[in-house]
Amino acid sequence: MRFEKIAIVAAPLRNGDTDTEAQVARRTLAARYGDVASAEADVVVALGGDGFMLHMLHDVMDRGTPIYGMNRGSVGFLMNEYREDGLVERLAAAEAIQLHPLRMRAECVDGEVVEELAINEVSLLRATRQAAKVRLSVDGVVRLEEMICDGVLVATPAGSTAYNLSAAGPIVPLGAEVLALTPISAFRPRRWRGALLPAAAGISIEVLDPIDRSVNATADFTEVCGVRRVSVAEDRSVAPTLLFDPEHNLAERVLKEQFAP
Repeated sequence: MRFEKIAIVAAPLRNGDTDTEAQVARRTLAARYGDVASAEADVVVALGGDGFMLHMLHDVMDRGTPIYGMNRGSVGFLMNEYREDGLVERLAAAEAIQLHPLRMRAECVDGEVVEELAINEVSLLRATRQAAKVRLSVDGVVRLEEMICDGVLVATPAGSTAYNLSAAGPIVPLGAEVLALTPISAFRPRRWRGALLPAAAGISIEVLDPIDRSVNATADFTEVCGVRRVSVAEDRSVAPTLLFDPEHNLAERVLKEQFAP
């Protein structure tokens, strides 16, 4: 792949910072390789951590511009190694991976309906001191009549190593064509540890007591308060593209996480 116009973006300053590694790297790379607005670019080079990459994927999703990340954050699971030299050559040799986000449709107690996309996961969490009570259905069939829990989430393969893994959910290899349905601190049924579902499955989560046991839903970083029902399904009409160095592709990283000590 050859890219004529490169946009170089960095995680914004926060908490009173006057400068960051990401901002310094952006100025250095822009001076060396040029820089155009992301709306005009053939490729976006994102400097920061995984959280910033997630925001950038949402920003370019409608345009389909591929993103090549370099780690100037903490974990950097979705990022390549940062190096100043050879950026043009690395972009030309990079391997592309397309991600398929989840589409969340949240119906709220007040009648509002909100739709959002999620690259990593859609999660529901209790908003009061009381545990949530939810009913889980898959493709119109009730699979759990009632679960008492702190919440529940649906994760993509790309997001299975994030919040899903912290909630003791399974790591899902890219290309497996499955989604992880994972409970968060389930009290009843105690022995249910979640399910792996076909990527084409339609998942419905109904909040059984949405007034006294209020629940909020989040698609990546967009939160919807006071939901009564949430539907989740993979949206294959949208396919943001990530670029990786051949020796550090995302599929290999996800696979290696299953053998991490």
